[in-house]
This record gives sequence, structure tokens and C-alpha cells, in this order.
Amino acid sequence: MTFKATYRTRAYSTRSGRTRRTNPVPNMRYERALVEGGAGLIAGVDEVGLGAWAGPLAVGMVVFEPSKRIYKLRDSKLVDPARRRWLSERVKQACLCWSIGMSWPDEIDAVGLSEAQRRAARRALEGLTTKPDAFLLDGNWNFVGEKESTTTIVRGDCESVSIAGASIVAKVVRDQLMSDLAGLYPFYRFDSNKGYPSPQHRWALSAVGPSPLHRRLFAPVQKLIDEGIPGRLLPATLQ
Repeated sequence: MTFKATYRTRAYSTRSGRTRRTNPVPNMRYERALVEGGAGLIAGVDEVGLGAWAGPLAVGMVVFEPSKRIYKLRDSKLVDPARRRWLSERVKQACLCWSIGMSWPDEIDAVGLSEAQRRAARRALEGLTTKPDAFLLDGNWNFVGEKESTTTIVRGDCESVSIAGASIVAKVVRDQLMSDLAGLYPFYRFDSNKGYPSPQHRWALSAVGPSPLHRRLFAPVQKLIDEGIPGRLLPATLQ
């Protein structure tokens, strides 16, 4: 199965309050600049699951050949699951190497989200079969730890092919994992919400309390533990 190219964008607000649109197609501008500066291999980096109430936080890394261009890559947030899976396979086949590092809820609760991100990034880096010379990281905070060789890019999954590839691979891996875990904890519907606080997920938390996959670090989850389960009935869609 193949998919036609799409050109969707998402809106964001600037510091001045103006509304802008993201770049519809990630490009190689940042990669070319790093290569011209002497970098050989460049890793795109992105995290998935940071704001989820349940499940692991995942950090993906993808290393492409500097001259390699992967067409039809898009922001993972703007494509449907079937297209993401298709793009993920294309990325894996085209890249030199890829890796996913994870931090699970017990670790997140113990060390906090920031340290959990760092640990997941370190595991992803250790999982690569080749050492990158430089990193392109989505966002404005460097949790990779390679200060001299890391470039942060806000909305990087819309700007950089390497970051877009990392984002897609990480999201597909984590989404599939949450779908697999849904059978163990059917009340929460992890197969549809992937651990994020959807209305069904909130209802299930209120009715049966948190599972071992939930992050106690998050205030709504901890409140249920502190105050006890309120005993509300599940809506018919969750029974």
C-alpha cells in the first residue's frame, strides 16, 4: 500500500500573539547546515508520551545518510495511524539505524519527568549501532545531554526530516505497545487513547482507580489514590 503526499499544517501562536502555520513538509535545511559545518552522521530525536497519564515515555532516534532524502515524511501529529505505520516502515528501511529508549511509570514517579526523559534519551542513544556526530532535537530543551553537538528546534518535527522520522517511529512503537497492553487493563481503553486523558480514560480512573501503568506523579492520578475510589458507575460504553 502507498499513500499520496499530503500538505496539512497546524496552527500555533507566536510570543507576539500572532497565529502562524507550521511548515507542511519537513526538509533537510538543518541537516545540510550541520554537514557543511563538518558533521558526518546526524540523529533526529523526539519524545512521545510526555503528557500521557499512563504508559511509558519514549524517545526515538533515527540516523539517515546525510545525502538521503525520504519523501512524503510529515509531522506525525497530522497523519492517520495507517499512514504513520507506512511511513515508519519506510523510515526504518531507509535509515542507517534507529532506536527507541523508554522510561516506565515506576521510574517516572521515582525520578520525575525531566530525569526520565534524560534516561530514555540515553537508552535510545545506547541502542544506536553507530555514534552520531550531531543531534537535531524537537523542542527547546536539550534532554539528550550532548551540549556541543545538539541543536534544538521548536516544532522540529515540521522542520527537519530527521526529527520527523524519529517522531514517527517512536509514536508507532509506543502506540502499538499501548494497544498490546490494553488487553490487560480493558477499562481504560489504552488501545484508543494511548494513555492520554480522554473522557473514557478519566471515567475509568474515577470508577476503578489507577492501574500499575499509571503515573502517580500526575496530580489527578495521585488524588484518586489519596482520597480513595469514589465508586462512580462506569458509563455503558465502558462496561
